[in-house]
Amino acid sequence: MIESLLIANRGEIARRIIRTAKRLGIRTIAVHSDVDADMPFVLEADEAVCVGPANPAQSYRNTEAILAAAKSTGAQAVHPGYGFLSENADFARTVEANGLVWVGPGADAITAMGDKINARNLMAAAGVPVAPGSPDPAVTVEAALEAAEAIGFPVMVKAAAGGGGMGMAVAENADDLKKEYEKVRTFAERMFGAGDVLIERYFPRVRHVEVQILGLADSRVIALSERECSVQRRNQKLVEEAPSPAVGPELRARLLQAAVKAGEAVGYRNAGTVECLLDPATGEFFFLEMNTRLQVEHPITELIHGIDLVELQLRIASGEDVTIEDGQSGHAIELRVNAEDPKRFFPGPGKITTWVEPSGEGTRVDSGYTEGNTVSQNYDSLMAKLIVFGLDRDDAIAKARAAVAGFQIAGPKNNLPFFAELLENQEFLSGDYDTGIVGRMR
Repeated sequence: MIESLLIANRGEIARRIIRTAKRLGIRTIAVHSDVDADMPFVLEADEAVCVGPANPAQSYRNTEAILAAAKSTGAQAVHPGYGFLSENADFARTVEANGLVWVGPGADAITAMGDKINARNLMAAAGVPVAPGSPDPAVTVEAALEAAEAIGFPVMVKAAAGGGGMGMAVAENADDLKKEYEKVRTFAERMFGAGDVLIERYFPRVRHVEVQILGLADSRVIALSERECSVQRRNQKLVEEAPSPAVGPELRARLLQAAVKAGEAVGYRNAGTVECLLDPATGEFFFLEMNTRLQVEHPITELIHGIDLVELQLRIASGEDVTIEDGQSGHAIELRVNAEDPKRFFPGPGKITTWVEPSGEGTRVDSGYTEGNTVSQNYDSLMAKLIVFGLDRDDAIAKARAAVAGFQIAGPKNNLPFFAELLENQEFLSGDYDTGIVGRMR
């Protein structure tokens, strides 16, 4: 087993990793920016190293500073969490080239799945269903128009190197496409350093369902179960639940089989997620992308399976054989508590003057902050993940209502009022909802 671990991240995911590592007797090292010096994850680690100023490019994405911190503290392994450098293949290679253990998939798998066009072509070749789309980048607006005519409007215009719901737009017709193509291409070049654009069929009513996979040390790939991620704003998730209310046994079997094929196609190792779009009218699903890292929403899978995914990541990275018992029970829901207004979802950072977390049976809070901390505009607005577990979906929803009512936050804006509204929304309560639900609520 790994004996010392540097966490190349911040906030709630850094605390989450530290919690499991300490339980396993692993020495933990936090890296942090200067403005994060008093954050809980820094104080809870066994050691901490400042790696730069607030700007993530100079701190949490500063590979040289992070590797220097690993060397100076004698770290044996690096866990990247999610975001920042977690899906940076060059960083993964550099970590391993420096004799450190990378707690994640191999760099080749990250590279293969990091480009949406390459990934969809790989998946199609492996027999994984993919949505109709362009097999090559649309390098000009004329090429984009030609692809869209072949696919049929409406289409989704995507940054091929994008992720996390960023760099995406819908074009209803040719005029839309001309405008959105340039916007997406420019955004992709600025944010991802690559302007390649993918044109893919857009499904007006669709559900976002994903499957948790694990690539084991013995090269086998297993799929655990699915998560529903359709409550989104700006193509970014707000609420997840497991299992999906839209997935029955037959569909679940097909989803899990496809996810295993996806992992096997790239020789996947460690934790990952295969994301799919599900057409609720037909039961068809299509590969969307593969996240080559631990997901934000991993706790709901942990709760319905009674496992610790971070522990499994560490054991797999250590070369250990892991055994996971088949089966799942209950229902889990995760609410992403963000520092943003609950109507338009614009960021609202600030100093936290009140922070009281809910408690009770079946309630879990993975938080990055506490009272007195400041939510900085330099980082993602996620403050905490409010997770509940119930005997069934109705029980989980009832616990979620109580937990939302019991969570007290003052200072920065927060989206708890939105969750209170959602948990009374008849469309959500029915389980028959799709990615347009937030727009219909607004």
